[in-house]
Parts: sequence; C-alpha cells; structure tokens
Amino acid sequence: MADARAALLCLTVLAAATVPASTAYAGDGPRTWRVGPGRELAVPSQAAAVARDGDTVLIDPGTYSGDAATWTQDDLTLRGDGGRAHLRADGRDAQGKAIWVIAGDRVTVDRVELSGAAVPDRNGAGIRHEGTDLTVTRSWFHDNQMGILTGADPESDVVVTRSRFFRNGAGDGLSHSLYVGAVRSLSVSGSWFSDVDRGHHVKSRAARTTVVANRISDGDSTASYSIDLPDGGRSLVAGNVVVQGPRSENSALVSYGAEGLTQPSQRLWVVNNTFVNRRSTGTFVAVAGGSVVRLRNNLLVGPGDLASGRARARANLRVGLGSFVAPGREDFRLRASARAVDRGRTVPRRWRARWEHVAPTGLVRRPTVGPTDLGAFERR
Repeated sequence: MADARAALLCLTVLAAATVPASTAYAGDGPRTWRVGPGRELAVPSQAAAVARDGDTVLIDPGTYSGDAATWTQDDLTLRGDGGRAHLRADGRDAQGKAIWVIAGDRVTVDRVELSGAAVPDRNGAGIRHEGTDLTVTRSWFHDNQMGILTGADPESDVVVTRSRFFRNGAGDGLSHSLYVGAVRSLSVSGSWFSDVDRGHHVKSRAARTTVVANRISDGDSTASYSIDLPDGGRSLVAGNVVVQGPRSENSALVSYGAEGLTQPSQRLWVVNNTFVNRRSTGTFVAVAGGSVVRLRNNLLVGPGDLASGRARARANLRVGLGSFVAPGREDFRLRASARAVDRGRTVPRRWRARWEHVAPTGLVRRPTVGPTDLGAFERR
C-alpha cells in the first residue's frame, strides 16, 4: 500500500511539473494562465497553444509586438490584468486574417488593445471571430484594416461594450471599424467610434441590432455611414451622439436596408439620439422602402433631411449648437435653456432610451425626471 501511495505521489509531482510555473493549476477544472515578460508564458500566443476549454488567460500590461494567435478553445476568457495588454501586429498575423483569430465559442475579451492589423486582402482585423458568441469589453481597436470582423453564424450573439475604435479602415470603402455578419444579434453600448478611413463605424447584418449610448464621431476623417444596417433586421438605435464630419463620403448618418431587406424583420426604432451633421447637406436616417421605421425624440443639428423614404416621425427637433454645454468638445449635454427640455413623447417600453454615454467609454442609466427630454442626454 505504501508503495502504491508513493507511486501516486510521484505521478502527481510529474504531472504538476508539466504545468508552467506561471499557471494557477486547478486539477481537472478550468485553469488560469498568466502571461507577460519574465513569466514562463512570455506572450499570448504561447497561452493559445496550451489553454483548454473554460480557461482564463491573464495578460500583463505592456506591448506584445508581432505576436498573433489563433484561439480554438470554448468558454475562454482573455483579459488584460491590471491594465490593457497591447497586441501590436508589426507585420504579423494569424492565418492571414487577424492579430487574433477566435474560433472557439463563448469567448470573452476584456481590457485588450489590438492595433496595426494588415493583410493582402485588406481586411486584416484586430479580432476575426469565427466561433459562436463573442463578448468584448473595455478594449481598444485602432489602426487596423478592420477593428472586429465576424462571420455569419445565425446562432451567434456578439456584445461590444465600453470599448474604443479609432483610425481603422483600409481606405477602400470596404473595411470598417466593426463589421458583424449575419449573426443572431449584435449589441453595442458605451463605446466610442472615431476617425474611420472611408468605411463605416458600425456595420451589422445581424437579425437583431442594438446600438445604445455610444459616441460615434467622424472627426476630420473620410468616414461613410456612422451606422449601417444594410439587410434590415429588428433594430434599435437609441441614446447615441452621432457626429458626421465635413469630409464624410456619404451624406447619411444612419442607413437601413440599403442592400436589400433580407432579414425577417424590417423594424427600426431611432430614439433619443443627438445627430450632428457638419456637411453642407445630408440625410440623418436613410430608409429603404418596405421597412417600418419610427423616429422619436431625436435632436438634429445642422442641415439635411430627417429621413429619406417612409418613416413615422414624432417629437424630433432641429436645434443650434447653443443648446449644448460644450459642442466644440462634443459635449452635447443640454443647457437648462434648451428648447429640447421636457419635449419628448412617450415611447413603448421595449424601445426606450434607457442609457446615456459617459465619456470616454462608459454608460449610466438615463434618469427619469419629469417629461422626457429630447436627444441623448436627460437634463439633471
């Protein structure tokens, strides 16, 4: 019996020795892998080679140059630990697609920065998602040909929150900051999109799209649509600040059904947004024929038509920059004297603007103080 116990102890020690010292080993359950300079796993791609389903990869802050990886595990968490971990492409990619190709299901990416993705096909992404279900929080995507690019999985739900996208796009009009294929749903909230090169900030072919409490601003870039929903779908655009710059190459801020209403639902609600057009002409919401579009409680700044196509519009108001606290800094909170205060109409509960954007990347509950104000912010 003693010999058997000794043999078992020896096997246990040998098994533990195969696990890097940088790993918190948890028997047969999920494991936590620690990555960073000076650790046994120095770069994230080394963790991708040893992690298994359900594991967590904690990446030390810092810049990981030229390290690309394919993640095949399900139920994986990839997190910058103590700050953002910066994955800078520097000419490298995984499978000719992205800095990170995520092929596993139900993956969470938190506090990671991905930049510089470029491939010959001109669709090099920070993240190329090929699995089912992806959640991205507190992450940055910049100077890529694509920020995030997903496949077409009708069972997949994609969530992006409290993240930042800037200076993405290959300059060909076909690459975008966030491009989601024909998935089941996309939810984008509390995020900041800016300065895309001839592409769209948000393009979604999802059956259901929710874009809530974001700041979407062209700056001086040659962006196209701020929000493009080319196939229709059941969609809510609520509580956003959307600023179209003077060099935008498309006159519409929001586009719905431009490539054909192929989704089963053709219903769009556009509620309590602040839309700013800095071009000389434009259309705030471009609508394809055959869709059911309702525009409620939006503020319009600058020239242009409220909508093209058929839309049911109520309580939308055109105002000047004097209505806002500091429009030069893109602070579009209302002044007490603004005509937009207490002018809103009631919206069905399902379609209400429940959240407000907090700069730079955050969101808070929109307060309910008497009658609803127009625009993206409720006057406190």
